[in-house]
Amino acid sequence: MLYHPDMPEDSATPQTQPTRPALKLGLRLDFTPGGRLGPGKADLLEAIGRTGSISAAGRAMTMSYRRAWLLVDDLNRMFRQPLVEAQPGGAKGGGARLTALGLEVVAHYRAIEQAILEAGAAPIEALRGLIEMAPRSTSAQAADASGTVKDEGDP
Repeated sequence: MLYHPDMPEDSATPQTQPTRPALKLGLRLDFTPGGRLGPGKADLLEAIGRTGSISAAGRAMTMSYRRAWLLVDDLNRMFRQPLVEAQPGGAKGGGARLTALGLEVVAHYRAIEQAILEAGAAPIEALRGLIEMAPRSTSAQAADASGTVKDEGDP
């Protein structure tokens, strides 16, 4: 997920409640055939680059080593060349690093996110202005445990 620094909650005006919600942009690219590249995989690649370890990257993202390894395996199979090179463990432990292609893929993905945010800034800001900060209850929230919908005036 991309957190846009130029679109935070309205903090310029001193208020106890923000007037607009914060913004998170999630982008998932579906390559058919090929696979998917989204914010989770991009974040995992960046975490591997920072930590030098699939295991440490997974822990930093609160996912199991197995889940992190499966995502890396998926990414490595998706592209023409591997994005992550893993070093086998041993007395000094293993490690992992992003390949040149891995660094390039992350850079392209983040560039797409940024371009979308910049191109969509005005309509995104307009949508943020239309969001109700204290959402009204819905009929779904008024449904009781049996699944029936109550009118808000019903006892």
